Amino acid sequence: MKRWTNPLKRLAVGEDGTLFGRASRALGWSLVNTAAGRLGTLAIGIALARILGPTEFGVFAVALVALLAVLSFNELGVSLAIVRWPGDPRAIAPTVATLSLVSSCAVYAGCFLAAPAFASAMGAPSATGVIRLLTLNVVINGLVAVPAALLQRGFRQDRKMLADQVNNWGGAAVSIALAAAGTGAMSLAVGRLAGAAASAVLLVRASPEPLRFGFDPAAARRLLRFGLPLAGSSAVVFAVGGVDQLIVGHVLGPTALGFYVLAFNLSNWPVAMFSQPVRSVAPAAFARIQHDPPALRRAFLSTAGLLAGLTLPVCLLLAGAAEPLVRLVYGTSWEPAAAALLWLAVLGGLRIMFELFYDYFVVLARSRAVFAVQAVWLAVLVPALVAGARLDGIAGVAVAHVLVAALVVLPLYLWELRRAGVPPARVLGRTALPALLAAAVGLAAWAAHTAIDLDVLALAVAGTAAAAAFALLFRPMRDALRALRAIDGRADDPEEDRTTLEAADAGTG
Repeated sequence: MKRWTNPLKRLAVGEDGTLFGRASRALGWSLVNTAAGRLGTLAIGIALARILGPTEFGVFAVALVALLAVLSFNELGVSLAIVRWPGDPRAIAPTVATLSLVSSCAVYAGCFLAAPAFASAMGAPSATGVIRLLTLNVVINGLVAVPAALLQRGFRQDRKMLADQVNNWGGAAVSIALAAAGTGAMSLAVGRLAGAAASAVLLVRASPEPLRFGFDPAAARRLLRFGLPLAGSSAVVFAVGGVDQLIVGHVLGPTALGFYVLAFNLSNWPVAMFSQPVRSVAPAAFARIQHDPPALRRAFLSTAGLLAGLTLPVCLLLAGAAEPLVRLVYGTSWEPAAAALLWLAVLGGLRIMFELFYDYFVVLARSRAVFAVQAVWLAVLVPALVAGARLDGIAGVAVAHVLVAALVVLPLYLWELRRAGVPPARVLGRTALPALLAAAVGLAAWAAHTAIDLDVLALAVAGTAAAAAFALLFRPMRDALRALRAIDGRADDPEEDRTTLEAADAGTG
């Protein structure tokens, strides 16, 4: 007799038997999580920017650059193996936990020792203590790498949401209280650490498996063969995304870095709001159908079209309305940030697509190809950014970023996609209409703020143009969702899946 289960319970845990059903619910939770987090972060960021001002915010930005740099490789890339492991991840979880924590502690020791030299090189020697405190987050990140990966693999973004919101709001409450008391940049570091510690407790408790440590030499070798190329690639990815801040801090100083980081954070809003929720689900969803290349390619193309429709109009809206947006939200003292936001918002649209390409190649185990693209990107980017900083300050840095991404990186990614069996024409076909409508939104927003002196009214006109673009894109995005739903996403029995990590490693590149 077939065992009856409560359909409401099945719906809650995402066990409807199809990959699309589970992934779409996970994506829904992730979108809610990100929306709540981003709205909170926006409000919190406005409050802190107005309390601290560009100089103190710039000191914290120096420390944040250091933290983001080490978070890109601190756990050696081994936690992602849990997400795409073809068998039972419990066999490797203790080894992954040990590798993640040990490597993170070693990275923090390096951060502690290097903090004075790094702060001086960035023109902010007073940031040394902030760096040493803030980078303690690396150890916490390494500790919870396995619980977070297990939740991602199981599409349990509902459980992760609680931890993320506690991190966001709890840390913000601490930061705002300390900033109002006059502790300056240190208030942000303490708040970040407090939020991360509380979140870590919740992630460990929500994990489908208890956190255990152990070490299997054979598993460690396999994990490092998989993870080290990804860790190297992630470090280069960070360098590509963070070298601009290093150059701004070193060449232009911490106050200019404060303006630039504020602009970068605003430009990152569409990335965090739309791209990150998709990235929290896409690797696991792609991995479940990696045995069916045609279905995998269809899922990738549909996701690319959907993501472009959701994000590109918002990115170009930010670009066109940069000046009134910064003045209205942050105040006139932050107005210099608008010169960088104009171009960084365009870069944000490109980055959203690049991140999807990155996740697709990871599932295909083509991490060496990803690393090659990132290495070329970095090699071309560094001299371009230095030249941009010297020629036109933070605006020149942002322009250089966009030119390198559009003229060098995009063609390289399309070439690698062609090698992986995805014709560039099909990718461009899925994203052409969203890109054209987004460009129209950007031009309308720019014209509005040029012709209208009242910032609120200019932003209202720009928002209307964006709403019209979304209305035109509704049907293509609905079709993309239908295409994803049509893909047979039933997960195979792990014992029947002949894809092994060694085979994937052998085919890398």
